[in-house]
Amino acid sequence: MITICDKSVRNGSGNLYLGIDVGSVSTKFAIIDDKSNLVFASWERTQGSPILSVQHGFKVLRTALDAGVETRISAVGTTGSARYLTKSLVRADIAKTEIIAHAVAASHYVPGVRTIIEIGGQDSKLILLRDGIISEFAMNSICAAGTGSFLDHQANRLGIPIEEFGEYAARSTVDVVIAGRCTVFAETDMVHKQQMGYLPQDIINGLCNSLVRNYLNNLAKGKKLEPPIVFQGGVAANSGIRRSLERQIGHPVFVHDYFLMMGAIGVAMLAREHVARTGIKTHFEGFNIGDMEFVTRGFNCVDCPNRCEITCVERSNGEIIARWGDRCGKWAA
Repeated sequence: MITICDKSVRNGSGNLYLGIDVGSVSTKFAIIDDKSNLVFASWERTQGSPILSVQHGFKVLRTALDAGVETRISAVGTTGSARYLTKSLVRADIAKTEIIAHAVAASHYVPGVRTIIEIGGQDSKLILLRDGIISEFAMNSICAAGTGSFLDHQANRLGIPIEEFGEYAARSTVDVVIAGRCTVFAETDMVHKQQMGYLPQDIINGLCNSLVRNYLNNLAKGKKLEPPIVFQGGVAANSGIRRSLERQIGHPVFVHDYFLMMGAIGVAMLAREHVARTGIKTHFEGFNIGDMEFVTRGFNCVDCPNRCEITCVERSNGEIIARWGDRCGKWAA
């Protein structure tokens, strides 16, 4: 777990805005103030349970911040693959896609940004902006090649901490070609190169180069990547991938200090704009969400041949928090 906390927020005043980014690999919390200053951030692994990871995140919030901070939260936004589930749990004000959230945060921290490369735990995204507006985007959520989970797996297999991947790649002196279009082929090729006697740093550098080629050939094919270019998501911590991007794109690639939190920060900004525009008071449940009990169940609707799989989230007292999965909207709540 990673936690950042500006202790001055405990004794401060003014409104605060909470953003929650729940993905398949990690869960991020970010609190900003009226001037978009980041005053609190936390990151932890989702570990297959979005509900439990969100609840644990609120326990961390409550430990790090006092009750006075809770009352100052004026808007809450959610993003990530579990954004609708999280919105229902915490009674957030908005739920937005990661594409929009990342673009908003990047535009704030890097004015004039034109290209956003975002590689997370399970998917990759490319966002192109013109005059501060998203003009085009692409997303790959089918193949895990090049994502954080794949790199984590290879680090474990090689016995090298993932945090040191970039350092190893920087020490490489031999160009090793690794197949990068598929996770299976990439791993097979890496094993083959090990058996041929190549050094770990050369194999890791070859892996970084091949994964970047795969990204550019898939998501960026036919697109012009113009600077300023920002690299976000968990894989941005890998300096080997960043250097390979710079070599193959031909432009500097900027990694902001908050590269891991951009989705959560961006949706917090969007939540702030939402309440300012609508004047609606937030229905945020509060930090006590960490102590509540939720039950998730599913069933197949038999009212038509579609037989939709319905997911239902309830409180322990039977109150329905959310339902989704139906095509016709009969069960949606």
